[in-house]
Amino acid sequence: MFTGIVTDIGEVVDAGGMQGTLKRLRIHSAYAADSIDIGASIACGGPCLTVVAKGERGSGSWFEVDAAAETLALTTVGDWSPGTRINLERSLKIGDELGGHLVTGHVDAMAKILAREDVTGATDEWGATSRFVIEVPDEIAPFIARKGSVALDGVSLTVNSVERSRFSVLLIPHTLQVTTFGDRRAGDRLNIEVDLMARYAARLAQARLAEPRLAEARPGR
Repeated sequence: MFTGIVTDIGEVVDAGGMQGTLKRLRIHSAYAADSIDIGASIACGGPCLTVVAKGERGSGSWFEVDAAAETLALTTVGDWSPGTRINLERSLKIGDELGGHLVTGHVDAMAKILAREDVTGATDEWGATSRFVIEVPDEIAPFIARKGSVALDGVSLTVNSVERSRFSVLLIPHTLQVTTFGDRRAGDRLNIEVDLMARYAARLAQARLAEPRLAEARPGR
């Protein structure tokens, strides 16, 4: 479980290892090697991936993760290559501050940036604020709500507006600086995870709609 608050930007340095349907990636990070456990979960650009190897690297570390076939098909992980920068977050511990929203690291689909508008002004001492317009697959659109939460490439963001399968988010200068969103442009694909509560609410509503049909189908009715 994560919160969508990025704690480091990692860099993919090797993405060529394949064993069957698994793709192994090596990632450089600023995390201390002795703070990473083999088997630990780290959100890498959104998807929750398991550490299978690690080592020291100067003042930081390297670690390796395996991406399975479903992850490669549903996320941008299949496109990662040496030099790709990704948002990293360690798994949540009991007692940690929940600064964003509850994020599982289970990506629902890939979204696409349709537009980026940098909003600047005379008083913007810390840099520009940017508005991103995002498009999602039609099946994901019902889970996006104005003022609700969404995780994009592992970053917890608040939805500003929604129109059918498109929505917008506003990123402050700090978020642009400490995540990969500073490099994002129109046309880029993003990993999207919808809010956990929205997902379960939709499933509950679906089950309630199915109850009358099930009752009519029971023998003796």
